[in-house]
Amino acid sequence: MRKIDMKTWPRRNHFNAFKTFDQPHFNMCANVDLTKLYPVVKQAGFSITTVLIYLLTRTANSITEFKYRIRGDDVVEHDVVHPSVTVMAEGDLFSFGTHEYFQKFSEYAVKAEKKFEYYKEHPVLFDAEHEDYLLYITSIPWVSFTSFTHPYFYPVDSVPRFAWGKFFKEGDLLKMPLSVQAHHALMDGVHVGKFYELFQEYLLKPDVLFE
Repeated sequence: MRKIDMKTWPRRNHFNAFKTFDQPHFNMCANVDLTKLYPVVKQAGFSITTVLIYLLTRTANSITEFKYRIRGDDVVEHDVVHPSVTVMAEGDLFSFGTHEYFQKFSEYAVKAEKKFEYYKEHPVLFDAEHEDYLLYITSIPWVSFTSFTHPYFYPVDSVPRFAWGKFFKEGDLLKMPLSVQAHHALMDGVHVGKFYELFQEYLLKPDVLFE
C-alpha cells in the first residue's frame, strides 16, 4: 500500500470537490455478454458465481482507480484488493463473506468455495467491518435489472460496489446486467468505462481461467 502525494496528484482538484458531496457515489449499469464464457464454465464444472467474482476482482486489480481508498484527508492505493461477497443463508437471509484474491483462478476457486460453505453455515454481517482493501460484490439472480444502487457508510465510504442480475437471452446472445458503483472523488465515468471494457474482454476470452 502507498500513500498518494496530494501535492502532485493530478486528481487532487476533483478529489477536493467531490469528497464534500452529501452523495458522492455514482453508479453505472450495463449489460455484458456471457455467451462465450458460460458454456466453458459449465463444461469445466466451475461455479459461475465463483468465476464472476474472480473476474470482477481481477479486473478491479488491473485498474489503479479501483484500488484507491479515502482515509480522512488522504488517499491510499492498495497493492491488492479482495472480494467481500453476499452469500445466501437460511430463511432468505444473507451473510457477508470476505475471500482472499489470487491471480491464478485455480488457487482462488478452491479457497473461495470453502469460504462460501463456511458462511452459509456461519452467517455474519460485516466480517471485515471498516476494512477498505475490499470490493463489495453481490448478485440479484431473480431480476434482470436496469439500475441498481448500494447503500454506503456516511460520511466517507470509498469501497467500490458491484452487483449482477439475472441472465437473459438477446437473440443468440446470453447477457447479464452489471452494476458498478464508485466514489466520484476517486474516479470518473472513464475509469468505470475501462472496467466494463476489460471485464468484457475476460468474458470473451475464458481461457484466462486456465492460465
